[in-house]
Amino acid sequence: MTDDLCLMTAADLLGKFRSKAVSPVEATKAALARAKATEPALNAFVLLCEEGALAQARESEARWMKGEPCGLVDGLPTTVKDLFQLEGHPWRRGSLTTPEDPATEDSPAVASLRRHGAVFIGKTTTSEFGCLGVTHTRIAGVTRNPWDPSKTPGGSSGGAAASVAVGAGTLAIGSDGGGSIRMPAAFTGIFGIKPTAGRVPYFPPSVVGSASCIGPLTRTVGDGALMLRAMADPDARDWIGATTPAPDYVAEMEGGVKGLRICYSPTMGYAKVDEEVAAATRRSAEEFAAMGAVVEERDSLWDDPREAYENVFRIAQAKAWRTFTEEQRTLGGPEFVEMALEGMELSLFDYTDAEAVRANFGSQVSVLLDEFDLLLTPQLCLTAFEAGLEYPGGRGMRRWLDWATFTYPFNFSTHPAATMPNGFDSNGLPTAFQLVAQRGRDALAIRACRAYGEAHPIPLPPLPV
Repeated sequence: MTDDLCLMTAADLLGKFRSKAVSPVEATKAALARAKATEPALNAFVLLCEEGALAQARESEARWMKGEPCGLVDGLPTTVKDLFQLEGHPWRRGSLTTPEDPATEDSPAVASLRRHGAVFIGKTTTSEFGCLGVTHTRIAGVTRNPWDPSKTPGGSSGGAAASVAVGAGTLAIGSDGGGSIRMPAAFTGIFGIKPTAGRVPYFPPSVVGSASCIGPLTRTVGDGALMLRAMADPDARDWIGATTPAPDYVAEMEGGVKGLRICYSPTMGYAKVDEEVAAATRRSAEEFAAMGAVVEERDSLWDDPREAYENVFRIAQAKAWRTFTEEQRTLGGPEFVEMALEGMELSLFDYTDAEAVRANFGSQVSVLLDEFDLLLTPQLCLTAFEAGLEYPGGRGMRRWLDWATFTYPFNFSTHPAATMPNGFDSNGLPTAFQLVAQRGRDALAIRACRAYGEAHPIPLPPLPV
């Protein structure tokens, strides 16, 4: 166990609270100090809630002193991605087009974590309305990767990933409509999971509907399992969300992988993957086999659903654009505006055609995951590239979707997908693999990541102070 309060696991911190060796106030002060120290290098926060966080921490301290914690994460420093409402604080969604008025309620996941005692230390950066796989905006500037601040941490939960990686918070709320938990987790070398659609309540609804999910970004698999359980209490505001409590993911994560059937697919039949990333994923497949899993390589799985997904995504941005005033339209960032205008050109038939592709694709994924317990792929085609860019130059790309080939398909299909770091490239940047499970079997993906993490503990970046 580390002595650094900022880098302790959730379980270790909770144990310290229980024994009264450490106070939630001390943990919160340490997390706030870490955020302030790393913020000039990372630009991961849109605001810090210092006064409110310390008040929450004092309330938590009083509960622990009585031996009466109020929930699963009582006293743990937590951050909220600025796509979600945190009562009493602005909800800008990464955009100059939004008002500065404070939110009047918590989003469901925030409310659930608050009931479980989380201490909210700040709101983290996001791309504008979550529309990019990187995190830079006109309102907040460029968020950077703690492994190399000249590189992007990915997005749209870039601030969440960068902050939790350096200990500016124990738990980080992210969301994923095309890879926005998994991409920054992969680029910054931490754990993240996009749960089954509807498992964590979502309100107001995402513009991409059930393609977007809320989930945890954490420094360990165990922290992610605990956080996912705590943020997944049912909420009536999400009218199609889960109506029963989430499983105890912590209790279910220790089963190992012996006997599990894993389909290993290096490209899913169409992805172009950098050599070092591909090699790291192949090594992970071999390691799962050595741990007792039954691993079968099967490269050609299905056709790329990119065009259909991108049409749905374009229309989602157009939904916002069509409600804007002329003044608001001058304030939107160029990438968001480009996608929104493309969406305005699409017809109802384009949308229904895309949804038909989605239904067929989701069926194909479910059929595969009835044959196998898990699908193993690279998480991304490459490692982190220059901050402030949507995609690396000189590679013939035109949009972030060109390098996110392994993420958006499982937003389309609504299956749970977890990301786990599995090494570094020759430039010292993290690589990662993805595990996809059948709908509702989130615990199985967590369990396999836990087994891998027990053999290969997640290394953390140096502090970019």
